[in-house]
Amino acid sequence: MNNEPDGGVHDDPDEEELIRSEFDAIVSGLSLDESSPSTFLDELEVINQSDGFIAPNPTPQTPRAFLFSARRAIKKWLKRGAHDDDGVHL
Repeated sequence: MNNEPDGGVHDDPDEEELIRSEFDAIVSGLSLDESSPSTFLDELEVINQSDGFIAPNPTPQTPRAFLFSARRAIKKWLKRGAHDDDGVHL
């Protein structure tokens, strides 16, 4: 673009032609045909269905078994090496 002293803005005809030809090249590569067998949303739906999360289903514990399990976990945690590196103080 050239700024004229009178305040008007005049585009160079070669620059306009270059912009138009680039735009036409971009638009010519686009396909507006909607008759395709599947759409982008259909493909996403298939991906989401196949990548589903299956939650684990643990067996129920009795309160006594839960307390024994907690006790073992705490003893294992206390017997680990390097107590100073995690920032937890009892």
